[in-house]
Parts: sequence; structure tokens; C-alpha cells
Amino acid sequence: MPVQIVDALVQGGKASAGPPLGPTLGQLKVNIGQVISEINNATKDFNGMQVPVKIHVNTDDKSFEISVGTPPVSALVKKEAGIDKGSGNPLTDKVADIRIEQVIKVAKMKSESLLGKDMFAKVKEVIGTCNSMGVLVEGKQASEVVQDINKGAFKEKIFTGKTELSAEDLKQLEAEKKRLQEEVVKKREQFMSTAKKIIEELTGKPRSQIKAKLVEAGIPTAIIDELLPAEAVGSAAGAVPPKK
Repeated sequence: MPVQIVDALVQGGKASAGPPLGPTLGQLKVNIGQVISEINNATKDFNGMQVPVKIHVNTDDKSFEISVGTPPVSALVKKEAGIDKGSGNPLTDKVADIRIEQVIKVAKMKSESLLGKDMFAKVKEVIGTCNSMGVLVEGKQASEVVQDINKGAFKEKIFTGKTELSAEDLKQLEAEKKRLQEEVVKKREQFMSTAKKIIEELTGKPRSQIKAKLVEAGIPTAIIDELLPAEAVGSAAGAVPPKK
């Protein structure tokens, strides 16, 4: 039987008959409303995330089957952590904290695409992604949690695949996320204040000299680029002009 495959990226639980999916399905003369309904039912657990789906359409009898992929590990971590994006400076700025049960949940959802030979290794892979996003696990840095796992911590939870959290756990995580994000804002304000003072003191000096001083003071690159953009460089000498 001739089968045509339609690939799409939809928002979990919110696929619509609009472009590009609707017109493509229309050309294949399948029941668009039924396809959309089944996609939304199959992806509802990924609310707020982009989910890859494949619609296998039998072009003879217009029947179809839907297969649903899973979002990237980073997207699943963001959902579990309740954040829109990871940290801009994950080494120093932590934006959320999640429990090992949530890591296990992500590892189970992405099991087929992770490289680890068993669930313990796959959990460590997910923890590595958390680290690159500035997300703590059990209140600790990724390297510490991996060491704990190597020593036998969380063995039963990982082995049994425990993924549920209590209402109290969720409440604590929300409070911790708020605290961490307030710290990020406070740190940024401190860095901004220090950077502006340095720039003011070195007004008229070559940009390279000012940048070196900012780096020496530990100012994050993103803030340096924000306060000392290349466009502000003086024409010939590369000096930052004094403020008028």
C-alpha cells in the first residue's frame, strides 16, 4: 500500500488545522479534524513544548497512523524546572533546582535517544544537560550529584524508575527557583554597577584596556558586550569617547 509520511513540529496539545499542517493534510484528502485531534491527544503531556510528529497516510484508503517523537532533553528539563530558558552563565548563575525523580522522568522519556547503556548512565547524561543550563539537581552541582550516584545514592529510585513528587516537594522547588532567580538578578545588578564604574573611570582609554579591566574584575562577557559594544569604539585609536 502506498504510504506518504508528513513530518511536522507542533506545540504539545495545540496543533491546529492551519498552515503548514492543514494544507498538507488537505492535499492527501484525509480527515484533518481527526488527525489534529489524535495529534493533540498524543502530545498533550508536552504542553508548551515543540514536539516532532510523523503522520503516516495511506493514500489509497486515506487511513493514517501517528508517531510522536519527544522534545530535546533541554526542553524537557525546562518543563520540569518550570523555566522558559536556561542560565546565560550556567557556571555561576543557577536558575532552578529539580529533584532526582524529575531527572529520572526525563531520562525515561528520552531513553531511546540517550547513549547510556543503562538507566544510571542515562540519568547522568540528563544531569549533564542540567549543568549546561544552570539547573541544580537536589540542590547540588552536576558533578556532585554524579559522584553521589556513583557512591550509591538514589540507587533504589533510579532502579525502580521513581518519577512522582509530592505536593510539598513541588512547593519547595518553586520557592527555591524563586530564590535562585532573585540571586541572579541581584548578581547582575552588582556586576552592572561595578562595570559602569570601571568604564566611567577609564573613559577615553582604548576599548581593549577597558575590556581587560572588566574581565579582570570578573564581569561576565554578556554584560561587557552590552555595556561596551564594538560600535562604541573610537575611530582610530579604539578609544571610548568621554561622555558629554
